[in-house]
Amino acid sequence: MDVVTESDRPSASAMPRVLGPVVDEMTRCVHYRTEVDIVAIKFACCNEYYPCHRCHEETADHAAQQWGLAERDEEAVLCGACGSELTIATYLEILECPNCGAAFNEGCRLHTHLYFETAD
Repeated sequence: MDVVTESDRPSASAMPRVLGPVVDEMTRCVHYRTEVDIVAIKFACCNEYYPCHRCHEETADHAAQQWGLAERDEEAVLCGACGSELTIATYLEILECPNCGAAFNEGCRLHTHLYFETAD
């Protein structure tokens, strides 16, 4: 796993806004805050980034909506380590950021259906 240094990380003003109870500049939240919990998801319903489905549920004034299968080319995943925005298709195929090498939480795959429509 590559180490992302402070000089590699974009300034807070350069990264998209992440809503909800975020606990650090790498988009970790009160619900998920391990070393590898560094992605935020842009929700299809509001086009806003949240660290997790629970953050959206607790703080948004509307129900969540998943991205459709036909929307896999949308940039809807934010790497909290480097600020890169990834397409849904790219995110679903990787376990680390293709831009900075930071590892992502493999357990997030259990929640895929909460963010993205699945073929199952």
